[in-house]
Amino acid sequence: MKVEQKAKQSETPKRGVLNDQDSSNMAEACTSEDHNHNHIPIEIVSDDEMAFIEAALAFASTRSFSAIRSSSSSSSSPPHFHSNALSVTLVSNAKRRLSSGSSDIEDLPAHKKKSNLFDSFLRRFRKKRGLSVTDLTATEWCPKQMEFSLLLGRRKVNQAMRAGIARHAKLEEEVIKRVEVKVKSQEDRWALKFLNFINGVNQLLFEGLTRELPIIGFAEDIWMVGVIDEIRMPLTENHHNPILIDTKTRARDTLPAEPQRRNGRLQLMCYKYLWDNLVADDFPSEKFFTYFGLNPQYNLCQDLKVISSDSGFSASTLDDVVRYYRNTCRMLAPAHDQLLLRYEYQKDHSLLGEDKFAYDSVWVKNQIHYCLEFWLGEREATCTPEEERWKCGFCQFKTVCPAYTDSKGAVSPKSNDSNIKEGDISKC
Repeated sequence: MKVEQKAKQSETPKRGVLNDQDSSNMAEACTSEDHNHNHIPIEIVSDDEMAFIEAALAFASTRSFSAIRSSSSSSSSPPHFHSNALSVTLVSNAKRRLSSGSSDIEDLPAHKKKSNLFDSFLRRFRKKRGLSVTDLTATEWCPKQMEFSLLLGRRKVNQAMRAGIARHAKLEEEVIKRVEVKVKSQEDRWALKFLNFINGVNQLLFEGLTRELPIIGFAEDIWMVGVIDEIRMPLTENHHNPILIDTKTRARDTLPAEPQRRNGRLQLMCYKYLWDNLVADDFPSEKFFTYFGLNPQYNLCQDLKVISSDSGFSASTLDDVVRYYRNTCRMLAPAHDQLLLRYEYQKDHSLLGEDKFAYDSVWVKNQIHYCLEFWLGEREATCTPEEERWKCGFCQFKTVCPAYTDSKGAVSPKSNDSNIKEGDISKC
């Protein structure tokens, strides 16, 4: 039995990951706002990308081969409510109190009202890397907090967030072998993402499971990126629609408040929306090359050529990889309409509960449109709705936010939302 397990492990799909220096250089090339945290580059508020890159760098620092994953409302209040039925397993009804940390932020820099795409947040902060799904979920959580994160610096990475990142890295390690890849250009960097997707899909089709799958797509006239926690093929032969799963880790052994569940549902629905667009062959290659300023005939680095060969095809240029990416997507079926959120207790990885819900195309599009209004400069950032102002109690920008200061510096938790502490809002 042990021999078989070792043999299977040796055949685990390989995925490439940027090495420390390459990641740092690429981050600096993409935007001036990125900076290292304990020598690990972390993108602003993007937990998806942060989990992917940070886990890879952590592995690279401890061994010679670390696992790559080469593995519409315009009103002032967001359309929050979502009525899909949920199947929730409760483990604990314990209440928790809000922990309100202090903030050292002093003055918010003055900036003019955004009036068009040319001075929008999307152009200023995401022009060369695309809008991440976590950018959307962070905007849904609180547009004002998202604005502060962009203008004053990304939110702090706390202990609970680090625990969530480590857990996702461990889950990925169970099914994927990481290998370090040295990239030389932006073309290499994007080719690596596509190759990771291709390898992940191959693993999904042959083994029925893959994790930490990067996805790049074009939806609502915006380039979006993300990393899907887990995808499984149905056990029954009559169903061929992949099931999308997201695992959230919790610092306390209780389920999250409804706004957090809603935020998680939005994240998974965005992934399905991108996935379904890709399998419908809705990937405009020429627009991709033009928008990101890439040379489709760029000669890829040797490491990527080897990875493509190991993946079953020969690629010399970025265009070769993109064409194979599109061909791979054509083989896939749309994602299953039933989506799954899993909540784990960080202390022992026990299952706290699951949210099973149906995909709602109208709701998710309305949410995306609402968030994009902020990113495209079509509306000012609004504070979180008054009934959710308990969020302010653990926001690092509360001392400069009118939602907090207008209430004389005190925020009272309401009903079941009181069972939240700062570390639980990691959305990992």
